[in-house]
Amino acid sequence: MDIFNILTLIGGLALFLYGMDVMGDSLKKLAGGKLETFLARLTSNRFKGLLLGFFVTAIIQSSSATTVMLVGFVNSGLMRLGQTLGIIMGANVGTTVTSWLLSLSGISGDVWWIELFKPSSFTPILAAIGFVLTAMGKDSKKKGIGTILLGFAVLMFGMDAMSGAMSGLKDSEAFAQALIMFENPILGIITGTLLTAIIQSSSASVGILQALALTGTIPWSVAIPIILGQNIGTTITPIISSISGNSDAKRVALACLYIKMIGVVVVAVAFYIINAIVPFWFMADDQFISPFNIAVVHTAFNIISTIILIPFTNGIEKLVTKSIKGKKSAEADVFGALDDRFLRMPGFAVEKSKELVYQMAGIARDSIVDATSMINNFDPEKVDSLVEAESLVDKYEDKISTYLVKLSAKDLTDADSKQVTELLHVIGDLERISDHSVNLLEVAQEMNDKGIEFSKEAQKDLEVFISAVCDIISLTTDSLINNDLEGAKMVEPLEQVIDKLKLKIKASHIQRLKQGNCTVEYGFILADILTNCERIADHCSNIAVCMLEMAQGSFDTHEYLSHVKYDGENNFAEMYDEYTKKYTI
Repeated sequence: MDIFNILTLIGGLALFLYGMDVMGDSLKKLAGGKLETFLARLTSNRFKGLLLGFFVTAIIQSSSATTVMLVGFVNSGLMRLGQTLGIIMGANVGTTVTSWLLSLSGISGDVWWIELFKPSSFTPILAAIGFVLTAMGKDSKKKGIGTILLGFAVLMFGMDAMSGAMSGLKDSEAFAQALIMFENPILGIITGTLLTAIIQSSSASVGILQALALTGTIPWSVAIPIILGQNIGTTITPIISSISGNSDAKRVALACLYIKMIGVVVVAVAFYIINAIVPFWFMADDQFISPFNIAVVHTAFNIISTIILIPFTNGIEKLVTKSIKGKKSAEADVFGALDDRFLRMPGFAVEKSKELVYQMAGIARDSIVDATSMINNFDPEKVDSLVEAESLVDKYEDKISTYLVKLSAKDLTDADSKQVTELLHVIGDLERISDHSVNLLEVAQEMNDKGIEFSKEAQKDLEVFISAVCDIISLTTDSLINNDLEGAKMVEPLEQVIDKLKLKIKASHIQRLKQGNCTVEYGFILADILTNCERIADHCSNIAVCMLEMAQGSFDTHEYLSHVKYDGENNFAEMYDEYTKKYTI
């Protein structure tokens, strides 16, 4: 090989790794967090886990990505260690799909229909289609598919470049001599392990070996131990990911390593013992492996080791638990889902953030209902729980907003980006709603301490007003949690009715004040109640408008409100009339 071949090899390797990275990331983005959510809700059935691990990994083309997911799930308490073992084994088989795709580069023949299956024949077409979808497609899914096709095309071009640069090695005596030492199984396994640990992808390292096999110079006796080692090396990614995790997270990473190492030892020992007794014909020095055969060996090893180990998942769990001491994790921390590992899976991270925002909305809603009920029926036993709920909502707001800011810096799909923007707006309003629940609690406590009691007329008006406020907070949170845009459209008309009710109640109070039936002190208390309730309704309106505007791809609250009120859309006038009749004072 001369300097130009070396430069071509480096360039081909760069294209190959970049294409694989682009294709894998695009596949994960296209899945939009659904695969990760599916895995996180898995039952403890090991065989179901095996199948799911296979299919998820076959789709995202990376067992490392799957096992890193599992480390995050266990660290955050979303899964138990025992649930992950079947998935890990399924992922080991699923990752071999990539090697089958890459084995197409070894197809040869003069028949026209065989030529069609050569990457050199169909890759340019895929690249062209990918470019058109990426450059001209407006739909994010089409762009995602286009990026996948481009990634695959770049990957295959890189592989062709590597194999072309290495084609001269078949005539190199020095290269032939160097290969001899890798026939030592232990040295071959170590080499495969180190290569894959550096690249952090068994699919990529197997692909490199397949590119080298295209030169027709790699004996079976050299390839087999390297392939076995490549399977061990891929465990470096979950090991690195688990370093900052808890004991169970580290156990998942160690389980990945144990499963691979035990599989390699058992299969290698059995293979070489049998070969020593009855030599396999393909282990002769003049038998060279092809890319297709590498895919066969890679797949066969993972299937055989899975069949051997799947009955012993309980034993592997005990072995891992004994290897890493530490208490079993308690129930999942409420904020465990905001694990930084999930930032590598933006679609899933968005879904988990939404779940926490929905929890936050439920707490804020219940706080308002409890706080308003205390105005005319003060209950000292609810005081501490309301204060704790407000503090918890503050914590939700802090944790979720910090996580969403990190997430917004990632490469998100258009849909995920809009979702993050919406959530950031929503959590601020939910936090303010929760603050008003404590304000109302303080008003109720003051009324109780001072023995203040409104007149029957004022109480009747407040009951209607508070009923409307409880209605709007329930309507808003239900619309948010269920992504109910029709429900969200009903919030603004009710908010306008609440504003109207506030003015009426204030006018009635002024009239009673003039007649000497009320005092200024009572007026201050009433004003606090009305102001806090009105602001709760305002924040509900903000949330509903945000949902509706983000669904349309924009966010301009003032323009929307003006448009919906005065242009006669969304049946605003009809809904306003209905609420006016329902809440009459």
